[in-house]
Amino acid sequence: MPKRHPLDASPDVVIIGAGVVGAACAYYASRAGLSVAVVDRGPVAGGTTGAGEGNLLVSDKEAGPELDLALLSTRLWRELASVLPPETEYEPKGGLVVTPDGTTLEALRGFAEGQRAAGVDAREVGPEELRELEPHLAPGLAGGFHYPQDAQVQPAQAAARLLAASGAARYLGEEVTGILREPSGAVRGVRTDRRELLAPAVVNAAGTWGGAVAALAGTDLPVLPRRGFVLVTEPLPRVVRHKVYAADYIADVASGSAALQSSAVVEGTPAGPVLIGATRERVGFDRSLSTEALRRLAAQAAALFPVLADVKVLRTYHGFRPYLPDHLPAIGPDPRVPGLLHACGHEGAGIGLAPATGLLIAAALTGEAPPLDPTPFRPDRFAEAPR
Repeated sequence: MPKRHPLDASPDVVIIGAGVVGAACAYYASRAGLSVAVVDRGPVAGGTTGAGEGNLLVSDKEAGPELDLALLSTRLWRELASVLPPETEYEPKGGLVVTPDGTTLEALRGFAEGQRAAGVDAREVGPEELRELEPHLAPGLAGGFHYPQDAQVQPAQAAARLLAASGAARYLGEEVTGILREPSGAVRGVRTDRRELLAPAVVNAAGTWGGAVAALAGTDLPVLPRRGFVLVTEPLPRVVRHKVYAADYIADVASGSAALQSSAVVEGTPAGPVLIGATRERVGFDRSLSTEALRRLAAQAAALFPVLADVKVLRTYHGFRPYLPDHLPAIGPDPRVPGLLHACGHEGAGIGLAPATGLLIAAALTGEAPPLDPTPFRPDRFAEAPR
């Protein structure tokens, strides 16, 4: 374990990014006995985290490395919910995936069978039970699957409370302008527009801007932004009890298409508003409003829950998911730059996957055994194949 230093001198690790992934890295690194500094050019949760819905999902992930990461995070979020303040709004509401036709239902059965083998609780429900679980669902659905392990948090609060609990020194509103290197090439800290922070380890948790941070260190990580919109309704009685989405959402998550994709994802919140997503498109960092995306979301949500057809939408927001070509995050040390670690590229699952990511980073920093096999998340894996 690196020598511990006072926080105002030289921390053991500098984490770039104060979103939920950076906050989780700080939390678990601190728990492992390391002194931590977190740097962000904006506020806590000022990027992708603040534009998220707070999803903690296993239901949309097929059996494989990402599902393993999600299952570990599911357990860790339960533990965190018992120690973090109630403002985090952890809600184990469960998820409900629905479909209008038998062909898609059969495909969901195969998908769920693989998930069950990996440890997911997935239970098929017929049309009548669907209406018992969600009385306001549209009639005529063929069935679906109930996932009681799905949950939700308030994402900005989750990041803020995790970061506060870490005790990390925070340098907010400071942009990292350089990664400091030793003559050997190893990192020795970061330079911001205000100061230098010296540390033997630097974690790139910059989300959608993870590729730019990697470039500052002289390496490559092909993170791309994938824009998404969310509608927020007026406060309502709890007309939507679970996270409910149409089965085509699973295909949209796994797709690499740059074109606009949308599928209804609807959920209530403890405060009353209903959140309606989700769209995906690769348009760079274009922040303009897409009326087509919003129109699709509204129509698909009303088709799933007719009761929403006449409900007022109070606002909309959008953000950029950090997309990597194989849909897996980059987590762990970068062998091309000693002392540099990555924790980014989680696309739309960063809030759900944050605790397991933080635990993997802490294990790598301290030399402890990782909680699961980190090989699929190796940051240098993209250098092995043609771009």
